[in-house]
Amino acid sequence: MTAITAGMVSELRGNTDAPLMECKKALVEAEGNLERAEEILRVKLGSKAGKASSRIAAEGVVVVYTNGTQGAMVEVNSETDFVAKNDDFLALANGCAKLVAEQNPVDVEALSALTLDGKTVEQTRADLIGKIGENMTIRRFVRFDSDNSLVSYLHGAKIGVVVSYKGDETAAKDVAMHVAAMKPVALSSADVPAKLIETERKVATEKAIESGKPADIAAKMVEGSVQKFLKEVSMFDQPFVKNDKETVAAMLKSKSTEVSGFTMFIVGEGIEKKVDDFAAEVAAQVAAAQAGA
Repeated sequence: MTAITAGMVSELRGNTDAPLMECKKALVEAEGNLERAEEILRVKLGSKAGKASSRIAAEGVVVVYTNGTQGAMVEVNSETDFVAKNDDFLALANGCAKLVAEQNPVDVEALSALTLDGKTVEQTRADLIGKIGENMTIRRFVRFDSDNSLVSYLHGAKIGVVVSYKGDETAAKDVAMHVAAMKPVALSSADVPAKLIETERKVATEKAIESGKPADIAAKMVEGSVQKFLKEVSMFDQPFVKNDKETVAAMLKSKSTEVSGFTMFIVGEGIEKKVDDFAAEVAAQVAAAQAGA
């Protein structure tokens, strides 16, 4: 039997926001497999499980540079939000975005070797670290170069979205804002990654089994859950954030506009998770249990 450590419970707790004891039970049932444990918690706790995985602890900025049909989006991280607002830090980030768009480096290492205001990007970064006294990293970037026009939306420099489109610019900007707010994973249900659909189907199947319904009804429940999930995560099928009486697809059709793709960066996404004082939390739970005894 796989030993369930406090660290494993801590990680699952950080991913799901589920109670500590539920996390431990799920890990025991999953024989220590974290992904399987998350699925078990989703079955037991519903949508509450998994919400914490979207919380981001890392600081920094997302910046966008566009010039017609070319552009770039870059994420640069810092240790604190204070540094993320520093003018020199922002100049580095914006300079990197322009370099990516204009010189098309293959990766962060190649970008770091390019010249920015008389010095390499890496030297500029190192000098800033020395000046400010805080680490900062160029985490990732994406470059755009297509026949379509580009439009972007930044939400407080923490969320960046770039949309490729043909048609009405205002409608495309509204779509970029919608993506930042609703966070779809794909343009349409056909574009949703198979792994996500497989996980959703697995969870729905287990819920249907637990319901005790006949097999034919259970199968319909599963299919209904999967279709509901696809509509929730597919941009075209989502209710438009500015008018939930129509879908994004309907809004675009009314504006004679086509969207061929979108890209979204969220600052610190997947880098760090919240760290809880689990010792104190366990002590509090024990004290509460003793008080109720």
